Amino acid sequence: MKEFLKKRVSLAITLVIFVFVVMVVTFLLIGSSVVLLEYMGVLSLPSPSGNKNYPLLLLFVLFGLCILLGTAFTAFFSKKALTPIHKVIDATHKVANGDFNVKVDLKGIGELEELSQSFNKMTQELSTIETLRSDFINNFSHEFKTPIVSVRGFAKLLKENNLSEEERLEFLDIIITESERLSTLSTNVLMLSKYENLEIIVDKTPFRLDEQLRKAIVLMEPRWSAKEITVNVELDKVIYCGNEDLTQQIWLNLLDNAIKFSYQGGLIHISLVNEKNEIRFVIQDDGPGMDETTTYRIFDKFYQGDSSHSEAGNGLGLPLVKRIVKLCEGEIIVQSKIDKGSIFTVVLPTLT
Repeated sequence: MKEFLKKRVSLAITLVIFVFVVMVVTFLLIGSSVVLLEYMGVLSLPSPSGNKNYPLLLLFVLFGLCILLGTAFTAFFSKKALTPIHKVIDATHKVANGDFNVKVDLKGIGELEELSQSFNKMTQELSTIETLRSDFINNFSHEFKTPIVSVRGFAKLLKENNLSEEERLEFLDIIITESERLSTLSTNVLMLSKYENLEIIVDKTPFRLDEQLRKAIVLMEPRWSAKEITVNVELDKVIYCGNEDLTQQIWLNLLDNAIKFSYQGGLIHISLVNEKNEIRFVIQDDGPGMDETTTYRIFDKFYQGDSSHSEAGNGLGLPLVKRIVKLCEGEIIVQSKIDKGSIFTVVLPTLT
């Protein structure tokens, strides 16, 4: 008996039982009211041949017919009525087994249509997350493996005795470069992980945001000078209350990105505007630009629009920027077109 009670009752049976109970309760209320009213003399029901039990008998007959017909109709229509629910259940099982391409199309009832749309949106999001997870693992493995293989390969070559001094120095420079690349990647991964788990910025102090930007530009001077890039700067005087180390990461990563994708002898324009309720930073380059797919995914971890990896990078700088901007309760916007360059806009609230 206990095992039977523990078993789940189907929705159809539950519906039939519910209708049955409603009918019984309704009959008892109406029947009791009629009997009470007749007993009090308020209501008088006719009865053939003076049979005083006739009204009560009539009520029981009507009760039986109502219960019989109601239960029969409920059992008959419940299967069809619950078909959409069964479709959702079957689709949910498929999703649980890893099929995120399943779709549900329910029409006719507003709530069911909303359920269908929500379910399809959920599977689409799950499919996107699964793709990002797979890409993250593949790119992470690639970005870590490549410098390690390079370091190992050139280290083996250095063990040979027939190398010239020039070749040895060249191989050592490559090893140093790849080691720095691996170190930078490790630092960015740890930093991104740290900021992803951070919810509140502490150690906020007022500082000159325009001066911080000037220092960041000077710090990156060897890189943009090597590519003969012209940097135009228009900075308003801005006093911002925040964490200096955190905000500096925004400017360094955006500058690095603009320099990396600018052409030799190109132009980078940087502006900082102090508006009434917000601070607006804009950095624009005249590089190759991005298509819609790259623009949409540019803030995904390890995603690189340049699939050939011809440009140095690890796909963590911009995700890091987006996370820091979000922690600062700001917004970052990207606009780009092929052969038209890219514009990154950071909007920060004037926090005090």
